[in-house]
Amino acid sequence: MAVTIKDIAKIAEVSHSTVSRALSGHPGIPAKTTNRIKKIASDLGYVPSAVARGLKTNRSQALGVIVNRIDDPFFSEILQGIEDVLQKIGYSLFVAASNRDYNREKAIAQIMWEHRVDGIIICTTQFDKEHYYLLRQYGFPIVAVGNRELTDYQQMVCHNDAYGSRQVTKHLIELGHKKIAFLGNARAGRTTQGRLGGFTHEMNAANLPIPEDYVFQSLNGQPEGGEIGTNHCVNLSDPPTAIICFNDMMAIGVIKALREEGVRVPADCSVVGFDDISFAAYTNPPLTTFQQPKYQLGYEAAKMMYRLLLPDINSCEGQTLMLRGKLIIRETTSPLSNR
Repeated sequence: MAVTIKDIAKIAEVSHSTVSRALSGHPGIPAKTTNRIKKIASDLGYVPSAVARGLKTNRSQALGVIVNRIDDPFFSEILQGIEDVLQKIGYSLFVAASNRDYNREKAIAQIMWEHRVDGIIICTTQFDKEHYYLLRQYGFPIVAVGNRELTDYQQMVCHNDAYGSRQVTKHLIELGHKKIAFLGNARAGRTTQGRLGGFTHEMNAANLPIPEDYVFQSLNGQPEGGEIGTNHCVNLSDPPTAIICFNDMMAIGVIKALREEGVRVPADCSVVGFDDISFAAYTNPPLTTFQQPKYQLGYEAAKMMYRLLLPDINSCEGQTLMLRGKLIIRETTSPLSNR
């Protein structure tokens, strides 16, 4: 049977209200009494009721987190960063995947309201404006991670995608590549445009041409999107010697499709990803990529949300925190050979 406040009060020989106030850190209870009660509670294995605490504070002690896909390893590290902050302050996570589906997003907004979460962290690269405003109407504090589709986000933690794309493009140029293709994600909006912008900047700086066919917006950011982009590239009359992918998931599809076409990586074509998901080091060959600080993105977003939940929430001003990652060179890129 679960230990209750009554059990603690009986052993401590104090009233139930004294135990309750001591466990909540009430300043009216002497420190000596508070410490003794907390020790008794710890010795008995007392676990406070989240439901009861929520009734007193009008808080659910839960946060909603919305991601694109549950099975995408990119989000697992972000979620870990969020969890490591929230665990320290006694919060739990309520995670939902939007799959960029309009009706699903609307249902998620309603579910978040029904569960009375205390705030929402949106981790999708896109989230419908209508549903974002619906969440705002419900009164939820909102922090966005890596989502610059809406200019109305007041609290945001994001990654400098243009900087990252410039670094991977510069890496390929330094290896001697001049014919470099960019495979974007047609569903990622401003995120893919930011990475395309970094690519274009470095190519222009090196006075290298960008044929129209070398920029291809694929179906999605999954391996099948990479396969589609690869089929486009290999069938060009003058195929590229290097391919920059929107993310690592696409790069995995690119490597597979190139192998099936008899194109060697990196001997015939270098491939670069973006994100540095956990699988990137285990592709064959291991993937060169740009490492987003995924854990830090989640950690900083959770800290930002915590500040929003403090009593002076109305005094919180808008904030955008921009983080930078680093280039990770592995084995899918090599100097341009004579071909």
